[in-house]
Amino acid sequence: MPDNRNRKRPIQVKFFVDEKEQALIKKKMEHAGIENMSAYIRKMVIDGYVVKLDMPELRELTLRMKSISNSENQIAKRVNSTGNIYETDIEEIKKNQEEIYEGIRKILTSLSKIE
Repeated sequence: MPDNRNRKRPIQVKFFVDEKEQALIKKKMEHAGIENMSAYIRKMVIDGYVVKLDMPELRELTLRMKSISNSENQIAKRVNSTGNIYETDIEEIKKNQEEIYEGIRKILTSLSKIE
């Protein structure tokens, strides 16, 4: 018997299903976007539900934040090398912050509609 003491979850729980039940579990896992059966079953048993959060707005905001970060790093490098910050740099940073705020606001609005 393998030594499970070093595992995060050392206790194994087993149960049996028939082919139909297994197919249904796999279908629901696929619908939820979960590939790990242990994680899916554990979540269902403990919480009674799995929430699939598919938010293109979140992916879009993440990509935009990465772009903004790169842009602001360029500004920081220029400020560090020249010792000057320009009005256009400040305006760009303000614009970027507003874009992030607007993206977060959209996501929070979407999340508030989830029941």
